[in-house]
Amino acid sequence: MGEVGRWRSAAARAHFRTVYEAGMAALPVVGESVDVPTTFGTVRAYRFGCTAVAGVPAERPVVLLPGRNASTPMGAPNLPGLLARRTVYCVDLLGEPGLSLQQLPLTGAADQAWWMGELLTGLGLDSVHLMGVSFGGWSAVNYALHHPARVASLALLDPVMTFAPIPIRTMVAFIPMGLPHTPQWLRRRVLRWITGGAAVSDDSPVAALIDAGTADFELHQPAPTLFTDAQLRALDMPVLALIAGRSVIHEGQRAADTARAVLRHGQVELWASASHAISGEFPDEIAARAHRFWDGVDG
Repeated sequence: MGEVGRWRSAAARAHFRTVYEAGMAALPVVGESVDVPTTFGTVRAYRFGCTAVAGVPAERPVVLLPGRNASTPMGAPNLPGLLARRTVYCVDLLGEPGLSLQQLPLTGAADQAWWMGELLTGLGLDSVHLMGVSFGGWSAVNYALHHPARVASLALLDPVMTFAPIPIRTMVAFIPMGLPHTPQWLRRRVLRWITGGAAVSDDSPVAALIDAGTADFELHQPAPTLFTDAQLRALDMPVLALIAGRSVIHEGQRAADTARAVLRHGQVELWASASHAISGEFPDEIAARAHRFWDGVDG
């Protein structure tokens, strides 16, 4: 039987919780916090924005999925712009550092899609726009492939292992991030490389969150596998793919070319100056582009 993600120690859990709460304090006011039971564990989700008013049609909500070793506070740069027009649900992915509690091992893509479906059911969401950052983008596509009827659209922000593979040099660079005694200076160096050379500030709640997630939590997740062209062609919903030109998790031009070739209803853009940290680098531009996309989908 496989293992589940776990904290490296009680002290590590306490340290991450402190960083997590500091990150949450930087977010807009939470409308509702929910712990949803699923087959594989309890999933923490937050609703930001107003609930529907009787007699007034509500905009279709957005479910925002964070990247690897991250959680809800990663959405700090993006939430203000997204909330201008939509209700947004943020999720701490099961098996990742956060306040979700994994209880059974995830054995593959089908399991990962299954718990997400149970989460949406628990939240009472029948049709949503999924927006995913990096691994969150992979998770969004994976869910849409397994349960397409509940996905109105996909907005993918430099999604990993979706349109192109991870380069070997990046896989090697990531290895120290999963080791328990990697010094902080090396973790910060890797994070700086991922963000295209931008300085990783000690004052950044998002950087602190990812740093703590890699240091304090031991991942036991099945590695995401690259989607086939046939799988991507099967996506029958509109897809907005914003690919970072300076990304290190794939070759940006190759990813954009593949997305344009295989997506049946794709809007693909290569943002040449963006790094893999695109969600934090261009939050206003992403919000504006996403709202135009969602407005078009909803008619």
